[in-house]
Amino acid sequence: MSTDTTNAAPANDAPAAAGEKRLSEKELRGMFFRSLNFDGSFNYERQMSLGMRHALAPALAKLYPNKDDMAAALERHSEFFNVTPAMAPLVLGITAAMEERNANEDDFDADSINAVKASLMGPLSGIGDSLFWGTIRPLAGGIAASLALAGNIFAPLVFLLGFNIPNYLVRWFGVHWGYKMGTDFLARAEKSGIMQKVFLGAAMVGLFVIGGMVASMVSVKIGWTIGSGDGAIDLNTVLDGIMPKMLPLGVTLLLSRALNKGWKVNTLLLVIVIASIAAAGVGLLAA
Repeated sequence: MSTDTTNAAPANDAPAAAGEKRLSEKELRGMFFRSLNFDGSFNYERQMSLGMRHALAPALAKLYPNKDDMAAALERHSEFFNVTPAMAPLVLGITAAMEERNANEDDFDADSINAVKASLMGPLSGIGDSLFWGTIRPLAGGIAASLALAGNIFAPLVFLLGFNIPNYLVRWFGVHWGYKMGTDFLARAEKSGIMQKVFLGAAMVGLFVIGGMVASMVSVKIGWTIGSGDGAIDLNTVLDGIMPKMLPLGVTLLLSRALNKGWKVNTLLLVIVIASIAAAGVGLLAA
């Protein structure tokens, strides 16, 4: 199998020596596209292990033309692996850079590859979960839901684009940056503290978004009033005067506590439907 060194710079930006194996843009592009299927073979024993091997296959085939070496590499990556899917290409790039060194250096410690992968799972999942599941998805969903309530037919498209454009950009640049930075990524990230800063920032933005969604999208109104006629006092006005959106916040906190206690989402949905119908039937809740 030929070795193409013209399409991508190696991880250390140094010229390739004679006979040295180097990955090209073709392999990096292959890893990017295969990362889109990362959860296609998800299992509860080793999570994304099969997805990792599938995505790394183009790079491993280039680096290990010998079948025994290729088999050893695939076996090496059969260990447990789990990370936010959008952050997986960054791990793929770093792993590919380490596999490249392993293919070219006889004294390279192959066990360090899985050690680096394992060390990246936690920090990158923290960033990815906060950024994509806790911030981008609720934000895109909230905007799309608002458009849908207004009757805009492009609401689903807004959600798909709002979530997937950042998702695809992070995947594309992640696999390239991961490969170019190689093992230096860990040292740089640890020295700069960038992971902790991004995690904190994403968490704060996520909390603001969720708080805004509670106020704008959760509606709970009491149907009872104090008094009658023109002098009747609307309890909703009284409660909003004490603290705006008090009831939506209270219901949200109650549901959050139930989830933390181990209640299932489907069970809570059923309870909400039954309780809402019963409360509306006796006039406690209003539309």
